[in-house]
Amino acid sequence: MTRPISGTAATELAPSPAEPLRQQVLTALALHRMATTGQLRQMLRPNKSRQLLSRVLNKLRSTGFVDLVPLPDTDRSRTHAWYLTPEGSRLTRDLPVLRGRPPYPITSTTAASLKTPHTLAVVRTHLAFAADARRLGHEHGPWDWTPEVSHSIGEGDRIVADAVMHYTLTGPDHRQKLRAFIEVDRTTMSSERLAVKLIEYARLLQYEAQPVGRRKTNTAGPTWLRWYPVFPRVLFILTGASRTRLDNRISDLQAMVAQHPLVHHLAREVRLGAAILEDLEHHGTTQPVWTPLTGGKPRPWTDL
Repeated sequence: MTRPISGTAATELAPSPAEPLRQQVLTALALHRMATTGQLRQMLRPNKSRQLLSRVLNKLRSTGFVDLVPLPDTDRSRTHAWYLTPEGSRLTRDLPVLRGRPPYPITSTTAASLKTPHTLAVVRTHLAFAADARRLGHEHGPWDWTPEVSHSIGEGDRIVADAVMHYTLTGPDHRQKLRAFIEVDRTTMSSERLAVKLIEYARLLQYEAQPVGRRKTNTAGPTWLRWYPVFPRVLFILTGASRTRLDNRISDLQAMVAQHPLVHHLAREVRLGAAILEDLEHHGTTQPVWTPLTGGKPRPWTDL
């Protein structure tokens, strides 16, 4: 089972100018799977020029550690997404920030192109949270975002979150650590299939693994306690369609909360919300752009 990143403070994990940018780029691509030059700049050196990242990436490509795939949008034909080659993946697999994660090599441009749209949307979502954290003085850096976290939910089934986010609110006299399962929806699946993800999270909330050959006990507790002190929020971020269609999909998520008994129970225990990705990018993740799936007025994700 994939382990999310520990709750180490983002100030300790955030990239430092003292660390070689080359190493940070390799680490970022190993963790986030894929990113454009602009995304890597926002992630690692938001106050530096794009050319700085381009030089590092081109050098890494010339040595065979990274490669690129053109974005499918013909209007952006000069924009590419970068990813690790198998050699780059081998070079990074023992990095501390990746400890416990399975290898994730992409062996061809074709394989990379199939993953590009969704992976870059997940990176866009992370960068929206990171930009707000920098603006507000909160703690959320590149290593506080773990893509594709998998957990067993019983009966041979697994739930794979698009990411697990660690975010620390900071103030003059307090710190509050928050965690969230992130689901990024590009409107490529049916609305019903998207809403079914809520059932899977409800199953994770209740799932207790039992040792083979032993009688069921009530002392072990749910398996999610092995990784999280409290069950993370579940945040849906939608994009890729008209606002009307996205609003309808959010309504379908709310209907699942109201109608399904397991999900209704989940909503009593866990904060659930949905937002449109473009709203997060234009207004900020901490603005009242999140719709509570239990109903009510839009609010910041921290107030769900």
